[in-house]
Amino acid sequence: MAIFAAGMGFGIRGGIFDNWASEFGFTATQLGAIGGAGFTGFCFGIIIGGVVCDKIGYGKLVIAAFACHVLSAFVTFGASTPQNAYQMLTIGMFIFAFANGTLEAVANPLVATLFPNNRTHFLNILHASWPVGILAGAVVSWVLDDKMQVGWKIQLALYLLPTVVYGLMFMGQKMPKSEAAQKGAIFGEMLKPVGLLGAAVACYLLSLFVSGPLAGLLGMQSFPPAVGYIVAGALLVIVGVMTKFSLGSILLFVLFITHALVGAVELGTDGWIANITGNLFTSEQGKWLLIWTSAVMFGLRFCAHFIETKLGLSPVALLLVCAVLACVGLQLTSAAQTVGLAFLALTVYAIGKTFFWPTMLAVVSDRFPQTGAVAISIMGGIGMLSAGLIGGPGLGYGKDRFAAETLQQTNAAAYAEAKSSSPSKFLFFSEVNAIDGKKLSEAKDAVKANKATPAQKDIVAADQTGDRKTLKADSYIPAAMAVIYLAILLYFKSIGGYRPVHLDGTNAAAAK
Repeated sequence: MAIFAAGMGFGIRGGIFDNWASEFGFTATQLGAIGGAGFTGFCFGIIIGGVVCDKIGYGKLVIAAFACHVLSAFVTFGASTPQNAYQMLTIGMFIFAFANGTLEAVANPLVATLFPNNRTHFLNILHASWPVGILAGAVVSWVLDDKMQVGWKIQLALYLLPTVVYGLMFMGQKMPKSEAAQKGAIFGEMLKPVGLLGAAVACYLLSLFVSGPLAGLLGMQSFPPAVGYIVAGALLVIVGVMTKFSLGSILLFVLFITHALVGAVELGTDGWIANITGNLFTSEQGKWLLIWTSAVMFGLRFCAHFIETKLGLSPVALLLVCAVLACVGLQLTSAAQTVGLAFLALTVYAIGKTFFWPTMLAVVSDRFPQTGAVAISIMGGIGMLSAGLIGGPGLGYGKDRFAAETLQQTNAAAYAEAKSSSPSKFLFFSEVNAIDGKKLSEAKDAVKANKATPAQKDIVAADQTGDRKTLKADSYIPAAMAVIYLAILLYFKSIGGYRPVHLDGTNAAAAK
């Protein structure tokens, strides 16, 4: 129910991006940055929660998450003018994500501890509540936004209903300890398999957060990159001291990098897919496509045990197949010219992305039980940081860049009139002046009303071309993941095959 609440809030937010663009004039890159804060906060929630959960207990973390979920709604509702909207929405999304991360710092190790010999199956079931939450949010957005024209604040407030429910359900619950906690492992020992290599992945993403989103949360445009690198370097030294400068596991390092790609392609794409397909077809059809892909994920996440036992696929082999399907699905979606073909293409993509997140967590839990909640919490944080810093903003930048380049080629005069005054930036890529959000909305409304000028028709056509090119570029991420999973599969084959590891003297080892 807690992850359902997080998914519902995520689904509603994805459906109101166009409301924010129309009301406040945001570009796609700005919307991507706001949506990105809905991921980066997750990192801090899950990493901090993962570090302290074995010490303070899961119950206190649930209380903190509940309070943050409620607070985030009121902060987000404070967005009322173009002057304060960007900061208020960004802060509200960050707090919302922090609550989600704190909950997952509880849920993942809890389920891994309760079902130590069937983690892939039960972690997939746990995370089935994420797509069904997105489905519920998309339905709410479709009914209240497209059909009833209800304001976005009322829509967003509805995720507070399941929030209240999970708060009540957690009252009075007693929870077990992880395998590492049962063994009395200290934090430094839990952190050793992560080591300097694994910490370097998280610290690099944290440096991007400090230089960019953190400045936005504080009401500033940005910090110099050096500030982020100094903070990341200091954290890396701290990890080194705590682990006696252990290099860490090479396998875990590779899994961390791969999970950064998972966050970018799964959650980053989820944050934009309703908006992109809504642009290619209609807003209502875009929401139905999101509902369908979420329903596919929900159903399939109950099938992980069947796939593993009846089809004989190890968790890593399952991930390899999923990466190939996700790549093919995004390629097909980028070329779909009708809603029917889009449903077919996104079905392939949905099947592919279904098992990424929970199965990655299961692999780390299976192979590194000595890390307790630490490794899977850091991995979750890396995935969410990547979604917020690379996936969401990267797709927004792609939309801006590809649409602007297309309009420049088809109607340079229209581009000169419609381009935004502030450039869109992303990592080391060149700056681009995107199509202004308000002018794009005006052009879309004119096309719908059959009153569009030739320039406005060219603006809408360029925006749609930009969306298609963005999806095509996005497909290269799961292609890279497939190569990595194949290498990991060959590694396990060389050592006798994939199998879970349990610590001697624990309940899991006894059950095995």
